[in-house]
Amino acid sequence: MASTRRLAAILAADVVGYSRLMGIDEAGTVQAVREHRVAADPLIAEHGGRVFKTTGDGILIEFASVVGAVECALALQNLAAERNAAVPSDRRMEWRIGVHLGDVLVEGDDILGDGVNIAARLEGIAEAGGICISDDAFRQVRGKVEAEFADLGEQSLKNIARPLRVYRVGSSSVARQPISPATALSLPDKPSIAVLPFANMSDDPEQEFFGDGIAEDVITALSRYPSLFVIARNSSFTYKGRAVDVKQVGRELAVRYVLEGSLRKSGNRIRITGQLVEAETGRHIWAERYDRDLADIFAVQDEITEAVTIAIVPAVAEAELQRAMRKPPDSLDAWAPFQRGLWHLSKITAQDNLAAEKFFQQATELDPKFAGAYWGLTKAYIIAAAIFQTRNLAETLPLELALTRHAVALDSGDAGGRSWLGHTLHMSGDAEGALAEIERALAMNPNLASAYGSLGDTLVWSGRPKEGLEALKRYFRLDPRSPLGAVGLQQVVAAHYFCGEYAAAIEAARLVLRSYPEYPLPHRWLAAALGQLGRTDEARQALDKAVALAPASFDLFIRGRVPWWRPQDHAHVLEGLRKAGWSE
Repeated sequence: MASTRRLAAILAADVVGYSRLMGIDEAGTVQAVREHRVAADPLIAEHGGRVFKTTGDGILIEFASVVGAVECALALQNLAAERNAAVPSDRRMEWRIGVHLGDVLVEGDDILGDGVNIAARLEGIAEAGGICISDDAFRQVRGKVEAEFADLGEQSLKNIARPLRVYRVGSSSVARQPISPATALSLPDKPSIAVLPFANMSDDPEQEFFGDGIAEDVITALSRYPSLFVIARNSSFTYKGRAVDVKQVGRELAVRYVLEGSLRKSGNRIRITGQLVEAETGRHIWAERYDRDLADIFAVQDEITEAVTIAIVPAVAEAELQRAMRKPPDSLDAWAPFQRGLWHLSKITAQDNLAAEKFFQQATELDPKFAGAYWGLTKAYIIAAAIFQTRNLAETLPLELALTRHAVALDSGDAGGRSWLGHTLHMSGDAEGALAEIERALAMNPNLASAYGSLGDTLVWSGRPKEGLEALKRYFRLDPRSPLGAVGLQQVVAAHYFCGEYAAAIEAARLVLRSYPEYPLPHRWLAAALGQLGRTDEARQALDKAVALAPASFDLFIRGRVPWWRPQDHAHVLEGLRKAGWSE
């Protein structure tokens, strides 16, 4: 077939998050794309365009005039906005558009060459609902199109040899200005993260949609955590297809952390890599690689999303803790003493718990509207009362409930606060109310580790220990380095004991004691389980330690009965302790 060359304006457009939309409703998405194209055809014709190629979610259009191409791009985005007005946000058909003027190769009805490739790469770095054009196109439309143009500087586009100056296009009423030193953003008062689009390192362009889908899903999952400030997809994806410096991303988006990744496909296998970087220093906080079969691409996407999210949240928490510990106490904002309080809380000693109380109290004074500081304070209070008896339990429980309700009132959308309210209700003896609050928390954030911890605790002590064990397994899967891991492991011990699995209870109790040697509660469970198995000498030694190390706690739980213990569970523990040699 004979080929000819000519100068042409090329418009490239594709649907944002097409793979995600297909996963939600394949038939509906295909129909919506078809309807949108039918509605767009008159606009394309009106501006002198000719469609020369379509894909499942993309379209390439040739124009003889750059002015016609840019005016058509604006018209197409206005059309999309009108059609999306009554559509739920997770079902909207949003487009990215790129426009370039360049030399192209024409073969029959098809058009090839760098002119087309550059337009496609410009589309790839545009925001959802946005338009990016090359410098060559900008010179032709400046002063001729009623729109505002933001200079994005030189951009390195994937597989394009030289950097190109790029402009963002918007109608005069909505154009966004580029970030400059004069308009630099300030860091939020909590850990902030930007998730960049995952780079496609394979030769298969379809995998680019898969990578975009993973990044979008990770953004959505991380956004459920009120402890994080997560940059929206539209801003993160402006870096798509560009060679970027994470320090620059951190400055431009005002974030402390940047998550970047890549994917490579080989046959029916795909490799996903991800790394979390501290933007200011370039220090790697976390990195992981995932190799998976592509038998069900959407299931793989969900699995990778969950794995990355589970890893990122604790990694950020640990990095924030280290950052807070490096600061002198007299220069702390509310977030830093909150982090210090969590660090002391995790030590499970009376002295550290008292320090945690002081730091949480400091956080409430620095920011009286910081919900996390209040439920952090209640955690310290209940540990003081239930474990170390430095507070009176009967007086602490109503105070704990009041403070936790106050935290939820300050931020009703904080799933962590709701899950701790559920835990507080459980400790007050209201298992039904506790489960209702925990279910609300999990509805807000299905990956919230603390909610599964509260759920497991409540189920164990309300006569459903096997279900409690399953919830606790999920808790440790989501947060293997939980700052309150000792308390969670203690519930595992209790669950095995209540199930009559005494050997498993002994093993679990010894694991807690090895990991947290100053935590006194497991000794009494170890004594009861050993007593049930007739291992009298070992049981007696454990019993002596239980009484000697925490006599007040032994009196509170064994000689008395706390509100969250059912009478039959209390009697079950007494039975094991009597077999261990305890006499009232």
